[in-house]
Amino acid sequence: MDLTILIKVIAGLGLFLFGMQLMGTALQKVAGNKLKGFVNVITKNRFFAATVGMIITMIIQSSSATSVMVVGFVNAGIMTLKQAVGVIMGANVGTTITGQMVSIDIVKYAPIFLAIGLIVSATSESPRRKNISQILIGVGILFIGMGYLKEAVRPLREVAAFKDALISWGQNPIKGVLIGFAVTVILQSSSATIGILIALAAEGLIPFETALYILYGDNIGTCTTAIISSIGSSKNAKRVAVMHLSFNIIGTLLFIFILQIPLTIFVKNISNGNLAWEVANAHTFFNIANLIIQLPLAGVLIKISKLLIRSGDEKEGENHLDPRILMTPSIALKNTLIETSAMAEKALSCFEKSYKAVTERNNKYVKEAFNIEVEVNKSEKMILQYLQDLSKTDLSNQDMLITDELFSTVNDIERIGDHSENIAELADEYLDKSSELDKDTLKDLSVVYEKTHLALSKSIEAFSNGDIEMAKKVKGIEKEIDVLEQEGRKRHIKRMNKGKANVDSGVIYLDILSNFERISDHCKNICQSVIALGGNFKAD
Repeated sequence: MDLTILIKVIAGLGLFLFGMQLMGTALQKVAGNKLKGFVNVITKNRFFAATVGMIITMIIQSSSATSVMVVGFVNAGIMTLKQAVGVIMGANVGTTITGQMVSIDIVKYAPIFLAIGLIVSATSESPRRKNISQILIGVGILFIGMGYLKEAVRPLREVAAFKDALISWGQNPIKGVLIGFAVTVILQSSSATIGILIALAAEGLIPFETALYILYGDNIGTCTTAIISSIGSSKNAKRVAVMHLSFNIIGTLLFIFILQIPLTIFVKNISNGNLAWEVANAHTFFNIANLIIQLPLAGVLIKISKLLIRSGDEKEGENHLDPRILMTPSIALKNTLIETSAMAEKALSCFEKSYKAVTERNNKYVKEAFNIEVEVNKSEKMILQYLQDLSKTDLSNQDMLITDELFSTVNDIERIGDHSENIAELADEYLDKSSELDKDTLKDLSVVYEKTHLALSKSIEAFSNGDIEMAKKVKGIEKEIDVLEQEGRKRHIKRMNKGKANVDSGVIYLDILSNFERISDHCKNICQSVIALGGNFKAD
């Protein structure tokens, strides 16, 4: 009998977790662009940040995933501690939606969700409808798993030792909290722990007080994922994990010693004597009350985190392409676009320095151009590796197209850096020669440079803003550069033939022109990607 119960519990938990994951992944795809928007509009207003934390957690179906993601955001430098504290508080409330869902006894309708989802998935070609069908399938599997859990624990009614243990945990808060903590750490899912509690409650097996202590421990246990994830990250990222833990420990102590009786009275009054609802409602209103009490005191949590994680190099371990953010692919892609835009700015700076090295005959700019090109190459390797990891995640069709285009765009930017480095090398060679470029040659060079600089700066702008009209203009500028390069080449060859220009420095000039023209070609490639994606290439 014991083995049968264990097998059914494992099967039920497996289906429950799989259904929740399937539903969360599909919800992310449906809400992908909205997720990007939520992160973009988080401000210093901690109340709004808490709302964002709630919504994101409802979508991705995991407060642990949200907290790990926030650690990644802070580590990447795209979120401050003040913003992060609100988000992680809101995440605790967002995760209670799963408990509310499974507390409703609709297991018998689970096959209907499953059937509708499978039919829509099999008959629809629309990516959005397919994602919605995956949500329905996930809900169906989740409820089937819940049904297995309830069925599995039902025989435990007859096991006196089990019932006595549950009663004793309710009489000893420390035991109950530790059990909740341990189960959540083992399962790596607070929702799964709450699911087990609701299954036990539905069969009348667990006293309300015991369930309360276990769900307190469950809240603390969910912090371990973020703590482990923060290892090797920046000081502020570690502080996020500490804030999450502090928030849940303070909340637990507050309710055990002060607010447990008011919470119990309130929950029992609104739950109509249904123990499963009582557990789900206790989980929800404990987290809502904890949020309301502690959110105005968020500054205290920040101070606690800074006290425990002492100041040092705030950027230590900072990584703008943080692997933790891959848990939410749409946001990870957004961050990759931002980093690619930053790489393009470096390539532009390299181009500017290399040109200055020629016109000002200054070796300082040669060295600066070389150093920037090294940074461009580092960015390329980092971004390409991140894109490879990102392409293995569950991206939406639109995000897959953007990811594919980004591979070629990053390569184009790297080639712009290479051509800028070539110009710096030519400048270095030019500095070793006694002869200088004549005024007419420098004037021609300046005209082509200005056009190429315009093409490069505007292509970066088009990429960063998803500006199709700007991208089209760059394609026109590229054609002008082709003409200018050919005309400049012809004029300079005539000057050399007439003895008006030095041959040695003249050859260097022609090579520089070629590099300008090739840079403009790569600018055109970048803009073609912007146009092909209909403006969805957008870093800002």
